[in-house]
This record gives sequence, structure tokens and C-alpha cells, in this order.
Amino acid sequence: MNRSRSAFTLIELLVVVSIIFLLLGLLSTAVVRARWSALRMKCSNNLRQVGLAVSHYHDVNGFLPPGVKNGEDAFPFMSWCTRILPYVEMDAIWESAVSAYGLNKNFLKNPPHTVQTDVISVFSCPADSRTEPGGRLSPSSPAFTSYLGVEGIDLYSRDGVFFLNSHIRLVDILDGTSNTIFVGERPPSALEDYGWWYAGWGQGKEGSADMLLGVQERNINSVFTAPNTCSPGPYHFGPGKIGNQCDTFHFWSLHSGGAHFLFGDGSVRFLSYADESVMVALATRAGGEVVNFED
Repeated sequence: MNRSRSAFTLIELLVVVSIIFLLLGLLSTAVVRARWSALRMKCSNNLRQVGLAVSHYHDVNGFLPPGVKNGEDAFPFMSWCTRILPYVEMDAIWESAVSAYGLNKNFLKNPPHTVQTDVISVFSCPADSRTEPGGRLSPSSPAFTSYLGVEGIDLYSRDGVFFLNSHIRLVDILDGTSNTIFVGERPPSALEDYGWWYAGWGQGKEGSADMLLGVQERNINSVFTAPNTCSPGPYHFGPGKIGNQCDTFHFWSLHSGGAHFLFGDGSVRFLSYADESVMVALATRAGGEVVNFED
């Protein structure tokens, strides 16, 4: 009698295994894409909260928070991020910062400036693990922000909304709030010496590259620690790498293809690197330029 064959041939087994591996590959790709999509959405939502806080600050004070103030201020070199803490439900940290400045105006002294090491989730893009708890090279070093205030074109122009000793009102933004970027993404520097949320000197005690950045920023320090030597610039909106110190000087993100920007009307838009040509028009508050997006 003929018996029915129940075993797989080698070819059939290889085909089944190949199909399984193909399905696993597709599933893995889908999971990765879903994860990065979720990180991008979280990053965007954080920036929206920052926008609401900046708007609330303006409603209460009649002007936007200064990008950073010089040594004559009660809170010298305090970041604009710190000044909006009460408007992101971080009153206790704000009060600690005020108390610390009352004891010692040198923000680098810890104590009393203990809160500088606190990770503030609303200032952190989750795509960059260095901005998350435990992500820094040294837990005792200042914590980071992923979002920098827009100075304008560069640290000298001061034609944006956040810069040294800035005191900008919404009525000063003649280009319109929907056409002006307030805040943009840029990961902390490779050496982790720029990108502090609490306070910072920046390149030359004006906050540049720390909590502030121009869309065509310049490097006023000719050489960084080896092996990174960076040109004077100007630098432009484009892709970057975590390990490249020179990418400190331009807006970029760990998201694929571009970065998030907060506009003055509170909207958050993901701009493509192809939009580099309109960054100057978006960064200036009263330049009168026409904006045409590439994406």
C-alpha cells in the first residue's frame, strides 16, 4: 500500500524558514518605525508645551523671556528655559533656582545651584538618550535641553526673539508670529559642554550655542578639543552627528530628514533640511522676507 508522505523535504523547510525570517524582518522594521514615530511625536508635544509656557510668560510679563542676561542681572546667565519653569508646573525647581542665585550668583557653584543637574523632561527630546536621566557622561554635570531659542541669523545680529538681554514683545515681531521661529531642535554638543538648560555662558558669555542659536551661527572659538577643529562658519541647518562637535553650531535633530521648530503662534512644524533656504526669513522677527517652503 502507498503511504501518504508527512515529512518536509529540505527545499520545503528552507522555503518555510525563509518566509519566517522575511516576516520577522518586516515586523522588526515596523516596530522600529513605530518607535521612532512615537519619539518624534513626544518631542513635538514637548515643544508645544514649551510654546504654551513662553506664551503664558508673555501674558504675565508683557514680553518674552530674555534669552539670557549678563552679569548685571539678578540671575546672571540664567537660561530662558529656567525662567519659564513656573509655566510648565515646575514651581519648586524655579524657587530653588531663585534661592540659589540669592546665595551665589555664580551658576557653576553646586551647591547651592543643585537643580542644574535635574533632568526636565519637557526640555528633552527622547530620541537623544543623553537628555534623559542617566544619559550624561557625568551625573554631576549640568543637564541638557534639546530646544534652543532662536537668536536670529547669528550671535551678532540679535534679530530673532531670544538673545543676550532680549526684551521682545509680540508686537515687535513684524513678520508675524506664524512666520517666525522661536525655538528649534539641536542635540547637546559632542563634548557635552554646550546645551545646558539651567544657565550657561555660551561661546562668549552671550548664551550662543548653549541655550541660544542662530540659523547661520558662527564659531568664535577657532579650535575645540582635539580631534575636533571647527571652521568659523557660518553654519547652516542640516544633518548632524552626536559625535561631531562642529554640529554644535547649527540646528539639527536625531529624527530623520529634519527637525522640529516652534513658531511664534504656538504651532510646531517639522522642517525638512530642504528648507534651509528659508531659515533666515523664518529666524528674523522683522526682516520682511517672503517664505516659500520646499517640503
